[in-house]
Amino acid sequence: MPRSVIDPHALILTASRPDSEIAASLLAEIGINSRSAADVGQFARMLADNVLFTVVAEEALRGSDLRAISLWTQHQPSWSDLNFLFLTHHGGGTERNPLAAQLSDALGNVTFIERPFHPTTFFSVARTALKARHRQYEGRSAMEAVAEAGERLATALIAGKLSAWELDLDTMALVASADLRAVFGRGPAVPFGYAELLASIHPDDRGRVAEAIGRAGGGEDLAVEYRTLWPDGGEHWAETRARLVRTRGRRKLVGVCSNVTERKTAERALRSENETLEARVAVRTAELEQAHRMALEQIAQREAAERKLVQSQKMEMIGQLTGGVAHDFNNLLMAVLGNLDVLRRHLGHDPKAARLIEGALQGAQRGASLTQRLLAFARRQELSIAVADLAELVRGMTSLIERTIGPMVELRVDLPEAPARALVDSNQVELALLNLVVNARDAMPGGGALTLTLDTLPAPEGGDDFVRLAVADTGIGMDRATLERATEPFFTTKGVGKGTGLGLSMIQGLSEQLGGRLRLSSVEGEGTLVELLFPAVTAQTAPAPLRPEPEPDARAEPLAAAAEEEAAGRLRILLVDDDSLISMSTADMLEDLGHDVLEANSGEAALRYLDAGEAIDLMITDFAMPRMNGAQLAQAARELRPDLPILLATGYAELPPGAEIDLPRLGKPYDQRQLEAQIEALRIGPREVCPAARGR
Repeated sequence: MPRSVIDPHALILTASRPDSEIAASLLAEIGINSRSAADVGQFARMLADNVLFTVVAEEALRGSDLRAISLWTQHQPSWSDLNFLFLTHHGGGTERNPLAAQLSDALGNVTFIERPFHPTTFFSVARTALKARHRQYEGRSAMEAVAEAGERLATALIAGKLSAWELDLDTMALVASADLRAVFGRGPAVPFGYAELLASIHPDDRGRVAEAIGRAGGGEDLAVEYRTLWPDGGEHWAETRARLVRTRGRRKLVGVCSNVTERKTAERALRSENETLEARVAVRTAELEQAHRMALEQIAQREAAERKLVQSQKMEMIGQLTGGVAHDFNNLLMAVLGNLDVLRRHLGHDPKAARLIEGALQGAQRGASLTQRLLAFARRQELSIAVADLAELVRGMTSLIERTIGPMVELRVDLPEAPARALVDSNQVELALLNLVVNARDAMPGGGALTLTLDTLPAPEGGDDFVRLAVADTGIGMDRATLERATEPFFTTKGVGKGTGLGLSMIQGLSEQLGGRLRLSSVEGEGTLVELLFPAVTAQTAPAPLRPEPEPDARAEPLAAAAEEEAAGRLRILLVDDDSLISMSTADMLEDLGHDVLEANSGEAALRYLDAGEAIDLMITDFAMPRMNGAQLAQAARELRPDLPILLATGYAELPPGAEIDLPRLGKPYDQRQLEAQIEALRIGPREVCPAARGR
């Protein structure tokens, strides 16, 4: 559909609203939007260029005045021929349907569909009408393009002070515009043919112009300057350019002509100043060289910006793909870990089986760690952000760093005396720093120096300051090509089995998710500098904790009451998850903990349990589910049962805008111990206020 067509739709007119709804639903099945008119008058008023075609029932027009519709049809633009699909019980022949001839005369392009008809027939006719309308829109676009091209040509001729002309070489008939006559000093009403044109040329130039026209007749482009003699005796200059065009077996010269008297006068004046010509040329050359250099610099800057944009788009695409794959893999690990955890509890005394299950659990946990690194690169990991003193954090890691780098690498630490507070996730920053230290150590196989520096940098835009954590080594460094790819996921210069290629990409994702940035510089043979910038926090501007201790929540009281009433702590739990593997695994863990479980595979199914009055002590729901996500389900559930405790199970923290809701959260993948701990936390009293899950 051309972009110039705004809100394209089909227009429906039937005798009843149900018939209109049926027609609209049929059109919707093949992807066509539609609107319905209540009567013939409204139908006529709704006719417009963006109507794709109309669907009209015979009974809706019976006894109606069609003059308004006929008038609109007659005054359609030349490109438009709107198709009327007429639903009739009598066919399109005049012998069976006397109304057919009247409709064809009044509406023009009418297609009769005899009822009853099969939907396939209706679909075929509708698609044919749609294709025909598309061709009409394309014709309109082509007509507009031709008109626009003509206007642009006319504008260009006016702007360039050019006059158009045509010369038929077979008859020597000249078509001259008023502007061309003005070039030769003639008025618009004065006869001006080819003979008059030659007579207007200076005698010394006339033969040269005639020869150039003769060569142009053989296919050579015409470009000639010559003097003209005006009727008042004045001498002027003209420039003519033309090209041979063959049309229907005839040869024509089509070209433009301009008055170049001012330019020729300026050239003569320039020649008269011969003594200063060299200096002027030198100045002009210098200006051109400067302009050329500036153009080259601009081109280089633009190419660099384009490369950065392409790289940014590629990394964004990889990040989205990586985050989605990691999240789906997280869900699979959830089922694996949950089932293994339950199986381990019911194993009994079988050392070999216990060893095998423990190995499977460790492998799944490594997979969960890998997904967290992937989510860190995609900036979708869940962070525990709080104000931390990075100076103390680095001091606390000094011993670990010394053991990590070994005796061949000298550790230098430059930390400020004053606290260097920043808003970070301390655990993730420690992992990032350790990763950078390992990279630096591997870059210095023969030993060297590793320097850790911590200071405060002012923001370049005058905003909040940054705390800078710098890691510098004296290792082998990186060349330019390696440096440009260093933060790409899965790119590594280490040997097989020695690196995943996710370290720097994970650190970059972490810094950006915390509102900071990663800066990387390196010189081959001299070493590498990695700088992590985090938003600085002063004592006056330090934010309140992200997870404050809330007032007692009434929604947790039913769980506490249930705990008091049942010594065994048995709860009736509604489990909502559209993934059957995760639902089965979680249900097994809950039942193993001694709870009764009701399973629902959608938000709608869960609401039916609640609406039916089922006794439910707790609802555990996934977030991302079709039709109704976890946040929407929680809101609907609270309308039915305001005091029902709800636990949201999710893999990372990015809800779409507007989906935030205050719910306790259980991070995926989780094991039975974590599930039990979260339920106990809800059972014993006020629950912790957690950020709403953002994502599944």
